[in-house]
Amino acid sequence: MRIVIAALLFAPAAALASSAFDGTWRVRPDSVKTTGKPDVMVVADGMFTCSSCVPEVKVKADGTDQNVTGHAYYDTMAVTVLSPTSVQVIRKKAGKSSTDLTYSVSADGKTLTAKVVDHTGAKTANQTFTSTRVAAGPAGAHAISGSWQGGPLIAADEVASTLHLGMTADGFSLNWNGQSYDAKFDGKEYPMVGDPGHTRVTLRKIDDNNVEETDYRMGKKTDEIHLAAAPDGKTVTVSDKDVQLGQTTTFTLDKQP
Repeated sequence: MRIVIAALLFAPAAALASSAFDGTWRVRPDSVKTTGKPDVMVVADGMFTCSSCVPEVKVKADGTDQNVTGHAYYDTMAVTVLSPTSVQVIRKKAGKSSTDLTYSVSADGKTLTAKVVDHTGAKTANQTFTSTRVAAGPAGAHAISGSWQGGPLIAADEVASTLHLGMTADGFSLNWNGQSYDAKFDGKEYPMVGDPGHTRVTLRKIDDNNVEETDYRMGKKTDEIHLAAAPDGKTVTVSDKDVQLGQTTTFTLDKQP
């Protein structure tokens, strides 16, 4: 599941001239939409498998930290079955929690709710998403098993949903929860300062209201992001194509006073 924070990492630079991007912004929860490949996971026979993860994850579902490789934000995962309809997944990197997820399935088995506690920034950020079942899991598997199409963001605290943007004639910047970049429109890679996943970004200015960002982690391209500022400066529309997961998440940012 593409968590939204990952799509928000764009940070404020000191702008000498005003642009439609400049200011403080908040995600409009009901605007979040995800299309593309579903998330696929199974809990069965004491194991948790996420076949849609890149790379695939398969660990014991016994509540203990299990080593995983190839992931930018975590190197262990602990999976605990909380009840017949809920499972907790705790991800850590170098022994420190990065993301805590609690998955719960509705009584009719059609909706998956994911409560996400993100520890990757300066402050803890909280979000809640829902997904819709598109395929059942194997017979006898836990209720969260199956294929799930990402749905809307139904709740997000101020830390999770607020960011600052800025644009100058030669560059663009973002600041979200202690993670930031200040990059130029020169095609070079710039680091996301404070990001434990060590994201690097390149930028291309299309015009004064449209910017394209490309993200890289662990030497691979991960995201293609388009930011479009409305001419009135009140909204920014973001489209984040996760090239590894085969998913595209779109959402709207609203300008804050």
